Parts: sequence; C-alpha cells; structure tokens
Amino acid sequence: MPKPLPPEGPAQQIWHKHLILLAIGTFALSLGLGLINGASTNFFVDTLGLSGTQVLWLAGIREIPGLMLMFIAALMMHLPLARRAALSLALMGLGYALYASVHSYAGVITTSLIASLGFHNWMPLQSSLGLGLTRKEHSGRVMGALSAVGALASILGMGLMTLLARTVPLRSFFAFGGLGIVLAALLVGRLPKNIGDTAKAKPRLLLKRRYWLYYVLTFFEGSRMQVFGTFGTLILVQHYGLQAQQIGLLLSISALVNFIAAPRLGYLLDSLGERVVLATSYVALALCFVGYATVHNAWFLAGMVIAINLLTTLSIGLSTYVNRIAPPEELTPTLSAGVSVNHITSVTMSLLAGTLLRVVGYENLCWGAATIILLSVPFALAIKTRPAPALRPQPAVGR
Repeated sequence: MPKPLPPEGPAQQIWHKHLILLAIGTFALSLGLGLINGASTNFFVDTLGLSGTQVLWLAGIREIPGLMLMFIAALMMHLPLARRAALSLALMGLGYALYASVHSYAGVITTSLIASLGFHNWMPLQSSLGLGLTRKEHSGRVMGALSAVGALASILGMGLMTLLARTVPLRSFFAFGGLGIVLAALLVGRLPKNIGDTAKAKPRLLLKRRYWLYYVLTFFEGSRMQVFGTFGTLILVQHYGLQAQQIGLLLSISALVNFIAAPRLGYLLDSLGERVVLATSYVALALCFVGYATVHNAWFLAGMVIAINLLTTLSIGLSTYVNRIAPPEELTPTLSAGVSVNHITSVTMSLLAGTLLRVVGYENLCWGAATIILLSVPFALAIKTRPAPALRPQPAVGR
C-alpha cells in the first residue's frame, strides 16, 4: 500500500528526493528538446527544403498518435507509472535521434511518428508523476516549478544550438537531443514503482460526464496552439528570413522568460484558482494572436512569440484542475483521455491550416485562432473547484 504524505511542514518540505529526481529527468528531457526545437524549423525549411504547407501537414500527421493515446494508455495500464514514463521517453529519444538520418519527406514523417508516439504517451504521465509526488494544495507551485526547470534546460539547449549552428550541421542537434531524452528515460525509470498507486483499481478507459469541462477546454487548446506552435517560427523563417541562430536566440529568450515566470504562475493557480487564471490567460492570448495577425514587423512578432509561449505554460492549469476534482485512481486515465480529445482538433487544424495557408495567409489563420481562444473564456469561467483539506492524506511514495 502507498504511504500517505506526512503532515504539512515548511515550504521546503514540499521537495523530496523523488520529486528532485523527476526534476533532474525533466531537465535532461528539456535540454534535449531545446537542441531539437531550436534547429527544427530551419532543418525542415533549409536542409530538407520543405514548403510551409508541407511543414503544417507534417505537424498534423505527427499528432495522430495523440488521437489514439487513450487506447494506447489503456494497453499500458498494467505497468507502473514510472515504467510507462521511462518507456515513452526512450521511444521519443530514439525517434528524434533518427531525424539525423532522414533525407526525404517520407523519412521525416516516419521518424516523426516514432517520436510522437513516445511524446504523446509521456504528456499525461509527466503531469501524473508530478501530481502524484505532492499534495493537491501544492500542485500548482510544483507543476510551475517543474515548468521552470524545463525552461532553464531549454535555455541551455537552444543557447548551445545558437552558438554552434554556424559550425555544426543541424542534423547533429537531433542526435544529441535524442540522447538527452534517453538519459531522461533512465532517470525517470529510477523512480519508485508505487507512484500514483491507489486503493482502488484504475480504470483502463475513462470518459465521465463530470469531466466535461476539462474535455471542452482541452479540445479548444489543441485547435489553437498546434497551429501557432508550428507556424509561429515558420513565418519568421519564411517571411522574414531569420536564420537558425536568430531563431535559437529568440527561443532562448522565451525560455528564460518562462523560467522566471513559471513558478509565479504556478503560485497564482494555487492562490487564485484555475477559473481566474485560465480565463485571464485566454483573453491575453487572443490579444497576442490579433497582434500577430495585424503587425508586420519581425521584432514585434518575435515579442508575440515570447508572450504566447509564456501564456501557454498556463495549460498546466488544466492538469491541476483535474487533480483537484478527480479521485486519485481517475487522474491518469482522465489526463490521457484529455490528450486524445485535444488531438481531435490539433490534427484537424494542422492539416486544415496547411491547406489554407497559401489561400488565406497566416494573418487570417491567426484571426481564426484568436476567435477560438475567445470561445474558451466562458468555459473557463464555469470552472469550480473545492480546496483540498489541509491534512487530507494523498497517495504518495515513501520519502
């Protein structure tokens, strides 16, 4: 049986050896992703010669494993949470490392699907591991702190890419990034097997009416952010001619801002609640997309990229919301179902955006994203949570 957390103490007691190990694994993962993300746009455009439409279609195709995640997670449910996470990271690292060997569109699609399968299976498990190692009343600040650790590692990864891009082939960054992710898999695999264990058996598949608001919000999340996550830097490369070093510097600055702000945003989720924080962030995001659609200046658009990347860190509020309202045995299945719901729109919108990009231009795509974001606001305002009792025991591993 899992051991309950001890009575609440000073703030520093929130962190213990298993949570620190998860933070180190998160650092290794984000360092690898920093190398990869910093190089990916220029790799697709300059090295492989892909068009904007092909890049957006690729983004949609590689999201397909996310559609099936609810069923994939059900097949792996018999494995301990930490083992599932380690296997997912190992598969992700392998897929990204294989990018270094591709020379065709078909090849990059194949390797993208391998990496995507691991990445999407990791997404809900990352939240489940962090939330399973802390109390519900601390969930926002712990998730914010883990986001900050990831942002710091991204700064280092993209900073290295920026410094070395003139002398090192872009393919090499995928090989080294993949190795960093495999290292993260080894670290996460050392976490105890009983993280997230509950007295009740966990359902393999779970879709419940009580979580409808979470499903709706994550549905909208996929439609807007998948499009911008793909063409936000693509526009700067194709329309404004930014080079790999400049994109790497921009993303490093963005990660630095996230590193400074993410813990504070996590505290806001705990103190103000998801209702206020998410609704406010959606309005701010809509304004950023309007700016991206109406101002044609590379420096301004770079600023919008930084602002949008910061605001999207608040998507952790969807995980903390579920954590506050769900019993422990339903947390991971619900988050996995949310990823599948999210990817109904992320796949569709990426393929649709790739088809429409040449016809309507990126400005109109941004207007559409702003509209979808505003549709999210009334649903965010419908969020209601009850604060967890201060000394309520939560499943966790022994210290």
